[in-house]
Amino acid sequence: PFFILSLKAGGTGLNLTAANHVVHFDRWWNPAIENQATDRAFRIGQQRNVLVHKFITRGTLEEKIDRMIADKQSTADQILAGGAEKSLTELNNDELLDLIRLDLSHADTTP
Repeated sequence: PFFILSLKAGGTGLNLTAANHVVHFDRWWNPAIENQATDRAFRIGQQRNVLVHKFITRGTLEEKIDRMIADKQSTADQILAGGAEKSLTELNNDELLDLIRLDLSHADTTP
């Protein structure tokens, strides 16, 4: 059996301790939203390991979102440790265009 829900629905107080796989098909800009949805399966009472799968197509906006999520998580970690943050509103035009430009030359080749 499986249960399909959106990230928003997955982050609204459900406890899915019978689940042991979480699959993210469509990445979200905010890592906290994904983490909260993932945490629905990883709760008190969970008896099994929870595996998280994230589908990302190389060279596309999804891959750039994945990098941005990693950067945001790193930034959040630095802020909690006393570092500084560069927000999306502080990106210049070239950085914003680079975010949505298809660029296969920088595609991550790891499976």
